[in-house]
Formats: sequence, structure tokens, C-alpha cells
Amino acid sequence: MTVATALTTSNPGLSLQLVDLSARHPAARSGAAAALRGVSLRVNAGEQVAIIGPSGAGKTTLLQVLACALPPTEGSYTLDDQHPWQLPRRALQTLRGQLFLAPQVPPLPPRQRVVTSVLAGRLPAMGLWASLRSLFYPGDIPAAFQALERFDLAEKLFERVDRLSGGERQRVGLARGLLAPARLWLIDEPLSALDPTRSRQAIATLVEEAQARQLTLVATLHQVDVALSHFPRVVGMRDGQVAFDLPAAQVSREHLTRLYDQYEHELRGEVLVVSDAPSAAPQPVAMHCR
Repeated sequence: MTVATALTTSNPGLSLQLVDLSARHPAARSGAAAALRGVSLRVNAGEQVAIIGPSGAGKTTLLQVLACALPPTEGSYTLDDQHPWQLPRRALQTLRGQLFLAPQVPPLPPRQRVVTSVLAGRLPAMGLWASLRSLFYPGDIPAAFQALERFDLAEKLFERVDRLSGGERQRVGLARGLLAPARLWLIDEPLSALDPTRSRQAIATLVEEAQARQLTLVATLHQVDVALSHFPRVVGMRDGQVAFDLPAAQVSREHLTRLYDQYEHELRGEVLVVSDAPSAAPQPVAMHCR
């Protein structure tokens, strides 16, 4: 039984389209090259797509654009034929409530209980008073338990976040997504702190839940083998551009060799994670783009 049986939605996933889109990271220095340059990409509603490529390819910046957290500098971006940055503020907030963005390092309050952090995934669908009440009186403990169980973390239900390992925090962040009222999941490097077994379990859970709910899932991954084995479609990015966009079965060794030229250590799994953004003060990242 999947968590989808506990949280069903009549709304299918969102479709998205980028046309000749360019974008600059907000921390970019004046005159620095754009993180994304002329990107054209379409993802149909209910698709599951993995984005791969070497560090600095623009993968994280792409997810921020898709999450309506970063406006394009050129080109266009549409979600279900809506142009997010042309919407009135209230309509944009409503649209953002249908998105779930999970950054690589989940911004979980350290003194918060895991159950509260997971149930926070439902906040976009809750009113102000219900949201405040949930901080002190978790309302649906069985749902939080079931979401954590999918990531083999149910025993941490009442643990404090600051007592978790980095990998456990990542899995709590992903469990939060299972309870989010979202139609588009945007997952950024969710496996960086997980061992191979946990990595495959986590990705299998995300893909299975997305397919069961007919949600759209876009995930950036450094683990090429995981992307190829779990996602029907794989997009390769390099230097802020799309290098290839293929069914996973058609991604050849030659495609990967060209994509990771001079970054062969990453293709072998020896990953040193580097942000798309230039060095700057850390930027706050919200789990939900609202």
C-alpha cells in the first residue's frame, strides 16, 4: 500500500514548458555568465524525469526556475499554460502551493520533532490557525508515521531533528513531500548523504508515489546509474544547456562520456558537490515554494 491511498488527489500533475530560457542565479556577480542559457524543455503532466550532469551544469538553478523561485532573464516558462511571473501575486501564491521543492539540505528547524516536520508538508493546504495549531499539536500522526515508514525511518517519529544524521534529515525532507498537496515535485540531489541501498529505496519510493498519484516529478541526480534505472526519461545538462533529452534506455555510454568530459570522477560516483551559484553568503531555501 502506498501513501497515495492515504492522500489522494483528483488533480493530475502539472505540465511545464521552457522555451529558449536563460536565468541568472541571484547571487551571481555582475558580468558573470548566466547559469542557464537558451534552455528549451517540455515535461508532460504525470511524467518522471531525471536531470543529470556535472557539477555547475545549472541543475539546481533549473529547479529554482521550475519552482517559481527564480524568474527567467530571457525566454519563457509556463506551468499548465500559465505564465507564473505574469500572474497577480495572490494567483502566483496559489500556483506555488501546488509545487513541492525539496532542496539538497532540508531546512528543518533543529529543535522540532520529526512528526511536526513531516506534517508541515500539508501547510500549503491549511489555514493560518490550523497551521499554528499543528506546530504544537500534530494532527495526523498515523499519516506521518506511514510517510516515514516508506523511507525506513518510522522509528524516528518523535525524535528531535537535531539528533538525526544528515542522511536521516534528507529522508525526513522527502517524507514531507509525500504529504504535500502538490502536483509537481522538484527534488534536488536527494541522495547526497545516503548510502547506495538507501538511495535506491528513496528514489524507488518517490517514483512509485508519483506514478501512483499521476504527479509530475523532476529530480536532479549525481548518481547516473540510479537515474537510468529508475526514471523513464533522462535529461543531460552541461554548461547551462541541455546536452540530450532521451528515454533512459537510449542513453548510451557515448552520451555519458561526452556529458562528463573532464568530470569523469563524477561519472564514477566520486562526487564533490558544487553549487551552480558563485561563492556567496548562504541563501535561504524554503521546502515549499509559496
